[in-house]
Amino acid sequence: MKNKGFTTRLVHADRMVNSPENGAVHQATTNSVLFEFKEAQDIVDVFQGKKAGHVYGRSSTASNVALQNILNHIEDGVGAITFATGMAAITATMLSLFKAGDHIIVSHFLFGNTRSLIETMESLGIEISYVDVTDVINVKSALKINTKAVYLETIANPVTQVADLRAIGQLCQAENILFLVDNTMTPANMFNAKSVLASLTIGSLTKYIAGHGNVLGGVVVDTGVFDWESFENILPIYRGTDIAQWGLTQIKKRGLRDMGATLSPTSAHAISVGLETLALRTNKICENAMRLASYLHGHEHVAAVYYPGLADHPQHFLAREHFKGYGGILSFDLTDGIDPIAFLNALNLVICATHLGDTRTLALPVASTIYFECTAEQRHEMNVSDNMIRMSIGIEDVDDLVADFEQAFAQF
Repeated sequence: MKNKGFTTRLVHADRMVNSPENGAVHQATTNSVLFEFKEAQDIVDVFQGKKAGHVYGRSSTASNVALQNILNHIEDGVGAITFATGMAAITATMLSLFKAGDHIIVSHFLFGNTRSLIETMESLGIEISYVDVTDVINVKSALKINTKAVYLETIANPVTQVADLRAIGQLCQAENILFLVDNTMTPANMFNAKSVLASLTIGSLTKYIAGHGNVLGGVVVDTGVFDWESFENILPIYRGTDIAQWGLTQIKKRGLRDMGATLSPTSAHAISVGLETLALRTNKICENAMRLASYLHGHEHVAAVYYPGLADHPQHFLAREHFKGYGGILSFDLTDGIDPIAFLNALNLVICATHLGDTRTLALPVASTIYFECTAEQRHEMNVSDNMIRMSIGIEDVDDLVADFEQAFAQF
């Protein structure tokens, strides 16, 4: 399968990677919560990690493992764990691997919900430094003797700052610290996280992976880059014979099993089906986003456009280096005098909704919704203006999207 094209691999992944029974092209949905063991010693061995198997639906099912295998396959990792949501994946990873007294460097541009979680971690005694990750120098300056990890998003939401990924990955490897990369905005067909030495990729399956706004999910993939033997936070009980699995084992036991944010089998199936068209959808989305960004750039009613594909974007060259396509997130500031609420109400085709990576184009006013809990000072530091509108571009015919903007702007 490795010599085949990306979409060919995805379309055939379930039957080739997982080998479903009875000639099915998709893994059957396993809805059983409990699993029988004919020999009592077998359940003991599975509980103790000596043998593979399922003991309880909260920890694993065949449906979840099948999706994990596909996600690990496309990331070229050593293993994956799925969760009920992307935030569950982030939370489980953070609270499983770090403890009071540890220091983590995080992106200054983290999405609002993730930043809220990081603030919770601070209240638990984990030290946090917020830095501008568009330049590795800022990350290097924040290093401390107790630094355990760097955590960032490939493309920030909503202002689309692009992280200095390769340089930060090299720094983390040199310092022997974890490099945690949220690649929700740039899935595997757009970005090779392993090539920049990411230790773990963390992402929302809800967005571009599933792609149709009908299912929630999250995932953590271990790329195999990091040497877990050097990570002192791995508990002795999880230090098995396969060192490459230490991190995932602790996340699965302490994060998935104990915290309980399990992906349902039916959700796993829906995600695996949506995943088949990932490249087709994101290629069209990136094409549409570039066209809309170019249209909005310089428009008399638009003060600024934030999209990595534009030549004047501060990290345009970083984005061009790392990504195949510039993503589907586009934000822009309306000029003074145009109310974002009124403008959104003037759009007919574009849907006012909070979501990303859908087949439909979505938009919302940023400051008063997803960044409402941030102070005005925090929003200013992240370059989020009161007139900002964030868009998640869909797969519609782009001329129809431009026409919708034309008629909306004509009303002001």
